[in-house]
Amino acid sequence: MKKKILIGLSILLVTILTSAVCLALNGSIMDKKEKPSDYHIGVNYEAAMEVEKPALVLFYADWCGYCLKFMPKFQTINSIYKDKFSIVMLNVEDPQYKKVVDDIALTGFPTLYIIDSKYDNRVLLNNALYLDLKRLRGELDRYLNIRKRLDDCDKCTEK
Repeated sequence: MKKKILIGLSILLVTILTSAVCLALNGSIMDKKEKPSDYHIGVNYEAAMEVEKPALVLFYADWCGYCLKFMPKFQTINSIYKDKFSIVMLNVEDPQYKKVVDDIALTGFPTLYIIDSKYDNRVLLNNALYLDLKRLRGELDRYLNIRKRLDDCDKCTEK
């Protein structure tokens, strides 16, 4: 009889310990970002198109492993350029953005575009830059310099 009670208590103890370990692991797994949309970076597309600064738009898909791998760099870009660009994450599978996605004619993911509604301009950033933060920053800075010159020209012609 004592043997049965000990076996029963042992099984109960193992079950409780297993449950505790599973709950602890589940908590840490839930903190891990498993898809790009788990990152909440920037503003929505509509808000970005209403302001005068250019938008840096990341076109991504949640099933895309490369998109997920790129997200930490995109977070860094956001922290550096959020005052100079409207940073946007646009899920290509979201039906509300079908027209935008079709208009851009994407061929792969992730894809970064600078969309500048003030000058009706779109610039595709070469995906070879995505792995090299220094070169990517160089391209973003180059665009900002060109835009500053355009803004300066606008000021001259207004006088």
